Amino acid sequence: MAGSQDYAKDPRNEGVLIHLNGRMVPRAEAMVSIFDAGFSMGDGVWEGLRLHRGRLLFLEEHLDRLCEGAKAIAFKPPLDRAAIEAALRQTLEANGMTDGAHIRLMVTRGLKTDVNQDPRNALGVPTVAITAEYKATPERPTGWGLRLFTASIRCTGADMFDMRLNSHSRLNLIRALLEAIDAGADEALMLDPQGKVSSCNATNFFFVRGGAVFTSTGDYCFNGITRGNVIALCRANAIPIELGAFDLDQAQTADEAFVTGTMAGVTTVSEIDGHPMTASPGPITQRIAALHEALKDADAASESPPSPPSGGLPPGGEEK
Repeated sequence: MAGSQDYAKDPRNEGVLIHLNGRMVPRAEAMVSIFDAGFSMGDGVWEGLRLHRGRLLFLEEHLDRLCEGAKAIAFKPPLDRAAIEAALRQTLEANGMTDGAHIRLMVTRGLKTDVNQDPRNALGVPTVAITAEYKATPERPTGWGLRLFTASIRCTGADMFDMRLNSHSRLNLIRALLEAIDAGADEALMLDPQGKVSSCNATNFFFVRGGAVFTSTGDYCFNGITRGNVIALCRANAIPIELGAFDLDQAQTADEAFVTGTMAGVTTVSEIDGHPMTASPGPITQRIAALHEALKDADAASESPPSPPSGGLPPGGEEK
C-alpha cells in the first residue's frame, strides 16, 4: 500500500479503546448489529479528523459538515452536536492521546426493525462509533510521489450520487481505486460527467502549470476541508489559483500535481497515467504544504477556530 492514506504501523493501536454508543470498548469488541442501517445499507455519514498538538484540527468545520450531511439524509432526531463533540473528547481522553492521531467519526441511522432500505423502519437512535489511532505519514524516499491512473468510473453530481456528501456508501470510489491498483498505480484520478478532471478516489486533486494552481469547480468532488484551506491559502499568499473545468491532458502534462485530505494534508503526485510530472515535489507544492502545516500549527495554538486566511474562502468552501 502506497497511497495518500498510507501510514506507519504503530503497535499502540492494538490497545486502543473504541467509542461505541457512549461506551469505551476494546477494538476486538467494537461491533454493530447486522440490523444497523450503516452495515446493511451504508446509510450514514462520517468525518475524519486529525489530532495535532492537543487539538482536533478544524473541529467546527468538521462538525458543520457532519451535521449538514445528517440533515441532507434526514436523520431523525437530528444529531446532537454537543454530544458528538463530547464523545470525541471522551475517546481521546480514554486513550491518553494528545498528538499524532487520526480519528474516524462514524454516525449511521442506527438499528432498524429489519434489513430494509426504507429509513422509516429505523428505530430513531443513531449509532455513533469513533476510532482513534496513531497514524503518522511513513518515511518516503527522495522524489517519491503518488502514481495516479485515470479510472473509467466517473464522479457524480448532487442529482445522482452527491460527492460532496460524506456518505458511508463508497463502492463507486472503491471500484475506481481497484482499476488504479490493477494498472499498477497508487490512486485513481476521476473525471466528471463531462470528462473534465474532478477528484481522486479518496482525496481532492490539484495541478500546477506555469506557477499557477488549477483545481475543479467543486461541483463533482469531495467537500474537502483541506481543499478549502488550500484554496484560501493560495489566495491569501499571492499564489495564482483557478477553479474550473480542465481537460485530462492539461493535468497529465502539468509541471506539478498534488492531492489534499485530512489524513496526509498535502501529498505530491509524481505521475499521471505514466506521464511524469516535471518535479516531485515541485516548488509550488512544497510552498503550499509548508503553508498548510503553518495553518495547522496556528489552529492547534488557538483558543477558538481561526478565521480563514485574509482574502480567502472559509475552510471547506468552494466557489461555484
